[in-house]
Amino acid sequence: MTNLELKSEKREIFGKKVGALRKKGLIPAIVYGGKNASTPLVVESKDFKKVFKNAGETTLVQLFVDNGKLPKNVLIYDVSQDPVTDEIRHVDFYEVNMDEKIATKVPLVFIGDAPAVADLGGVLVKVMQEIQVKALPSDLPHQIEVDISALKTFDDNILIKDIKFPNDVEVLESASSSVASVVPPRSEAEIESLSEKVEEKLEDITVETEEKAAERAKESEEITK
Repeated sequence: MTNLELKSEKREIFGKKVGALRKKGLIPAIVYGGKNASTPLVVESKDFKKVFKNAGETTLVQLFVDNGKLPKNVLIYDVSQDPVTDEIRHVDFYEVNMDEKIATKVPLVFIGDAPAVADLGGVLVKVMQEIQVKALPSDLPHQIEVDISALKTFDDNILIKDIKFPNDVEVLESASSSVASVVPPRSEAEIESLSEKVEEKLEDITVETEEKAAERAKESEEITK
């Protein structure tokens, strides 16, 4: 069982007024699932960021509401961030049933060094960044490690069946699905070809722009006549 804890309070402010909460260092949130109806909450921004850094979206968090003694076992289901500042604007918590398996995506962490990259100058291709699994909430791994040291040549490929998973975790992906591989570096001819294509596209854009400018000039002449 996780020992990550987070305090929250029931929220009475909604709509456009939640902006005032954010200015006070609070994040609007909601918890749903479990036996009760969804409950609007607020959490301290600095406290949530610390917990989220360690928990991600697959590690259980004990969420205390209004100083209650019995916490809710929740997952951080969704985090909405400002597209410009990346500040967290809203959080969805999902209360889980500890006796019921749930399906979720767990992030992959690539460890080790691939000889095909270090010795052959290849480029590591991460086909998957996360993987769908099913387990009891208490058995959900925070992340799954993928050792890329097995990638010695450009023909090597790490498949899902090559990864070690905890015994209590069921993988919901095809065992033959590719996770990572290494591709050869681009040749000088390929790089030159790509450069030529980019230059051709730029020329096309320039010609198109000149044509549009001519059309606009013609339209302006016709209007002034």
